[in-house]
Amino acid sequence: MKTRKELILEYKLAPKTMGVYRIRNAVNNKSYIAVSKDIRARFNRHRMSLKTRNERIKGLQADWIEHGEAVFEFEIVDLLEPLDQPGYDPTEDLKTLLSLWLAKLQPFEPNGYN
Repeated sequence: MKTRKELILEYKLAPKTMGVYRIRNAVNNKSYIAVSKDIRARFNRHRMSLKTRNERIKGLQADWIEHGEAVFEFEIVDLLEPLDQPGYDPTEDLKTLLSLWLAKLQPFEPNGYN
């Protein structure tokens, strides 16, 4: 069995899943679209914020309170494979991907949470 220290190191060294993600309300089909350099960690932060009623996206928070956690789907929409270059910063590539998906899905109020 691995020690806590080994598990932490393993987590830190594991490649991060980055790209576009979506939080979708299955009841009203509203979505929130965003990007992250670590989608799994971002999903965890959203869930914690929603559960503690501290989510900054007010419409999403209101619907979470009204409909409950079970109706929300957290999904990866598009992955960004990091370039194999020293010092690669994916920020601009993520912004471009986000723009493309926002244009395609149109998750803007009142039909979405963006």
